[in-house]
Amino acid sequence: MQPVGRLLREWRHRRRLSQLDLALEAEISQRHLSFVESGRSTPSREMLLRLAERLDIPLRERNVLLTAAGFAPTYRERPLDDPDLVAAREAVDVVIRGHEPYPALAVDRHWHLVSANAAVMRLLVGVPERMLQPPVNVLRLSLHPDGLAPRILNFREWREHVVVRLSRQIDVSGDGALLALLEELKGYPVPDRFHPPQRRGDVGGAVVPFQLTLEGAQLSFFTTTTVFGTPVDVTLSELAIESFFPADAETADAMRHMAGQSR
Repeated sequence: MQPVGRLLREWRHRRRLSQLDLALEAEISQRHLSFVESGRSTPSREMLLRLAERLDIPLRERNVLLTAAGFAPTYRERPLDDPDLVAAREAVDVVIRGHEPYPALAVDRHWHLVSANAAVMRLLVGVPERMLQPPVNVLRLSLHPDGLAPRILNFREWREHVVVRLSRQIDVSGDGALLALLEELKGYPVPDRFHPPQRRGDVGGAVVPFQLTLEGAQLSFFTTTTVFGTPVDVTLSELAIESFFPADAETADAMRHMAGQSR
């Protein structure tokens, strides 16, 4: 494990802050911060947590900082089926189920599927079973040539959106697994049956739509992301709900029709 000072310096560089900037934010002297980063001074637990807060370091990595400094981790990491997280899991389920007849799903920090509503499964009809074996990575599923890629009408636009979003997540988290996933996704080919971009349902150009075909229907969605506001559990801090909203009346009608047929 790297020394705590070196870890702090790496996070400061990732956030593009000077020592003076961070020292002012954390209300400590630049000299003291310099000593901490160089290993000439050992930070207290309280100072480490204060610096981590100012640097917006993910909870998982804050535990790494604490361990590197010789302290016990502060933030617990429990599975979602832990009794203490029942209320949080129920909240996720309420949001996902309540979004019917439109798709909604929950993912972890590596974009592995945690939960999904019935509308998501309707969009996946016809996808090879091997692509749906757990753990399902939703970014891989959407861009893989054996996944949803052949159905995505604006594939190049959507792939660029996914690449940019994932790149930003890597910048924030420094997660090596996400970097490997990004390189994998960038290597996927454009589907042979590539469709030209569709302009229907583009929400006035305000967001990148997710446009695909399903059973002869052309669907267009825009997405929103929901996260827990003040998590102190690693698992909850890394959980996100992706909700898909119809970008036009035709998509809304099609999803309601599909939901009615499946009952």
